[in-house]
Amino acid sequence: MSEKKRITLGVSLIPIISLVLFLVIAVFKFEASPHIPLIAASAIAGLVATYIGYTWKEIESGMLKSINMGMQAILILMIIGTIIGTWILSGVVPTMIYYGLQILSPSVFLVATAIICAVVALSTGSSWTTVGTVGIALVGVGKGLGMPEPMIAGAIISGAYFGDKMSPLSDTTNLAPAMAGATLFDHVRHMIFTTGPSFLIALVIYGVLGMKYAGGDVDSESINLILNTLNSQFNINLMLLVPPLLVIALVIFKVPAIPGLVGGTIIGGIFAVIFQGAGLEAILGAAQSGFVSNTGVDVVDQLLSRGGLDSMMGTVSLILCALSFGGILESTGMLECMAGNILKLAKGTGSLILVTVLSCIFTNLVTGDQYLSIVVPGRMYKDAYRKRGLHPKNLSRTLEDSGTLTSALIPWNTCGAYMSTTLGVHPFAYMQFAFLNLINPIVAIVYGYLGITIEYVDEEFFEEETA
Repeated sequence: MSEKKRITLGVSLIPIISLVLFLVIAVFKFEASPHIPLIAASAIAGLVATYIGYTWKEIESGMLKSINMGMQAILILMIIGTIIGTWILSGVVPTMIYYGLQILSPSVFLVATAIICAVVALSTGSSWTTVGTVGIALVGVGKGLGMPEPMIAGAIISGAYFGDKMSPLSDTTNLAPAMAGATLFDHVRHMIFTTGPSFLIALVIYGVLGMKYAGGDVDSESINLILNTLNSQFNINLMLLVPPLLVIALVIFKVPAIPGLVGGTIIGGIFAVIFQGAGLEAILGAAQSGFVSNTGVDVVDQLLSRGGLDSMMGTVSLILCALSFGGILESTGMLECMAGNILKLAKGTGSLILVTVLSCIFTNLVTGDQYLSIVVPGRMYKDAYRKRGLHPKNLSRTLEDSGTLTSALIPWNTCGAYMSTTLGVHPFAYMQFAFLNLINPIVAIVYGYLGITIEYVDEEFFEEETA
């Protein structure tokens, strides 16, 4: 291993500044995708790493290690594409939309959406499964009711992330206390104080927005057109609600996500044969390339022409580019150098929590992976919390309040890319309506400065924990 130069903050910031410049020019000026800017920034990061003293083998190893961390998310993303395609072909999604349009009204839709997604995610421990099942149907219902798509997506994501964050079955809910040195149930109970009020505030806002739409007349003619079109094109049957319920049950009973979701695709194919009379060619086509609706009714065709493995490939490549960039920064110590310098700004408990929140958001931005946004700041700030006599659950809660929740708001992050592709709404569009994800980090900072629910322990506590 070659001798490394001392990493300075100035050197560490070169790849970050490069990425920001590349993104501003490509995305905001030319409306291009973030792929090439991320690749260009990775090249700059590689040159900086070489200057520090890292070999190409070490740089490549860091990239591959980061990609490996995100590989499960990538595989799930690909499988969700096949689920969407087969579930539309089989009539599962049209059935959920059909009944949803008859049950929900604009005035309660956003609140009901957030609560439904919260319950499903709490049960499964997965915001991804929630969005990929009931979420895609709720987008269709909301559009049919005349609600703006970004608003619908924001309510879905708020509910899904509340349930995911509060569920003991969630991977991030287990990862955060592991990084901070807290127990799982101490962590979950402590989150209630920040996440609970944040979700209640979000529900109130959704209620107010819903009332705005309740004042107008529901276009019953348009809704009836959608209902009649769905009824004429698909065999609508209550039995078609079984696949999403079965997938949710599999996750609840701790069947691993990947085989559980593959099972969802297979069930979708079987139901397509039973209820819609689809052949093998149509099933394979829907799983690979997505379903194409040709009803002649634009709103229905827009709702149902989607899904398929191919539809996820752009997102997969974006995630790979982001993870490669983040892997170089993490493995070469540049991310650690930046975090260490940020920590110097923390003079009190409030500022320490502020620094933790900002570090998690920053890591989400530059690494493109929510797991790294929990692992890196958690590892970096664990000792700082201990030195201040702060219970580890304060750190674990803050990691989730910021790292987990802001991941869905960043287009090149694994979570943001997934949500955008699955729901068909860009993160920059739904960001302003993902109220839980915006409010919770602010609540965490306010609590830190005011000392609300901040728990302190003595050194004896840590000695007992390590004994």
